[in-house]
Amino acid sequence: MSQSEVVTVRLDPALKAKLDALAASTKRSKSWLAAEAIAQYVEQEAWQIEQIEEAVALADSPAAEWVEWEEVDAWFDTWGTEDEQPAPCA
Repeated sequence: MSQSEVVTVRLDPALKAKLDALAASTKRSKSWLAAEAIAQYVEQEAWQIEQIEEAVALADSPAAEWVEWEEVDAWFDTWGTEDEQPAPCA
């Protein structure tokens, strides 16, 4: 069995009731469900932070290409029209 640590969380009564119902219907423990939910959340947030850090690094690098806001705004104004324009390039 893998090692684990105990974490205590406070849940509002409505969420606790939903967790209880989910545990009963899935025949899983509340602890297992909570651990799965936390694991998924942590992975998602870690991925998002990694993507943001990569984007910031690219934006700060000499390879970054920038388009003036006015060009982008003008392009947005054409969206959904018969004269929709291609995206502006750097």
